[in-house]
Amino acid sequence: MTGYEAAILDVDGTIVRGEQLLPGATDGLAALDRAGCDRLLFSNNPTRGSAHYREQLEPHGIAVEPENVLTSATVSAEYLAATHPDATVYLVGDDRLESILADADVALVDDPETADVVVGSFDSDFSYGTLWESLRALEDGTDFYGTDPDTTIPVDDGLMPGSGAILAAMGAVAGREPDAILGKPSSVAAEAAIDRLGADPKDVLVVGDRLDTDIALGERAGMETALVLTGITDEATLESASVEPDHVLESLGDVDRLL
Repeated sequence: MTGYEAAILDVDGTIVRGEQLLPGATDGLAALDRAGCDRLLFSNNPTRGSAHYREQLEPHGIAVEPENVLTSATVSAEYLAATHPDATVYLVGDDRLESILADADVALVDDPETADVVVGSFDSDFSYGTLWESLRALEDGTDFYGTDPDTTIPVDDGLMPGSGAILAAMGAVAGREPDAILGKPSSVAAEAAIDRLGADPKDVLVVGDRLDTDIALGERAGMETALVLTGITDEATLESASVEPDHVLESLGDVDRLL
């Protein structure tokens, strides 16, 4: 048996890149299973619910149940429903995130001036008009949350702008940063993951490709961390970074040497 009771695994850049399975991913997942290590997939993708990853990974022969998946979208929906049950929310985000919030009984409004809460996220239709409306929504000190801080998103042919870029624009015009980020690496995200796993943080391994989200999540929550070099972070970036992983792996396939 491994010294880890459970593992939190990033998805994009760790298991897949876009729709392509990354080298070593299948071997790494099999090694965790052989070691009796429970696994929770945790993606900062704010446009997908948990069921998406079962559908995405099944063609690659990887079985994932939705209850073993968290995303910044599902964590945000659960948080808003629990902490702001009667609030109206103005969303700058994708249609799929809108549906996930609505399914959690989060009350969404189109009029920015009637909002109690503003949520910023990835929005491929983000425009000057959207930015202006978000400024109106934030003018009176409205609660301001972001789903995730990722400024870029890895895709098959490179990178595309992510939620962090949109939050930066919203924060710049409003003259304030979000009150909280709800996805990785926040305490909200860490608590959601630990609650789902039912494990002590010191017995959990976090594996991911981003220092500022995956590794920072584990570091802040008292978990052990392993950075994989199959995603956004390369060795040059690692050398100059302020966040240091406990382990560095070429890919998820190398996780067996930690078990």
